[in-house]
Amino acid sequence: MKKFIPLMILTLGLCAPALALTLNEARSAGRVGETLSGYIAPRSQDRETLALVEQINKARTDSYQKLADSNNLPVDEVAKMAGTKLVSRANPGEYVQGINGKWMQK
Repeated sequence: MKKFIPLMILTLGLCAPALALTLNEARSAGRVGETLSGYIAPRSQDRETLALVEQINKARTDSYQKLADSNNLPVDEVAKMAGTKLVSRANPGEYVQGINGKWMQK
């Protein structure tokens, strides 16, 4: 029985990432939305959503910086170009933030 408990904990630990919220799930559930700045913003303030927003936006920042560096552009310009495309490509039912800062459902 003592060997079973560590094995059970290890198994649950390996399953935890599979249970984590994905960006598509968060978008579909209305927990996050795309913004014209090129980053997602939380619509829900729960810990799981906020952690996802932080993770996604950090990855986007890194990606935008690489693109900016390779094209001799300001990173803000790259982010805004991406934001415009991401907002326009949002699926029906997903939320986007307009120029006025208000959320709209596509």
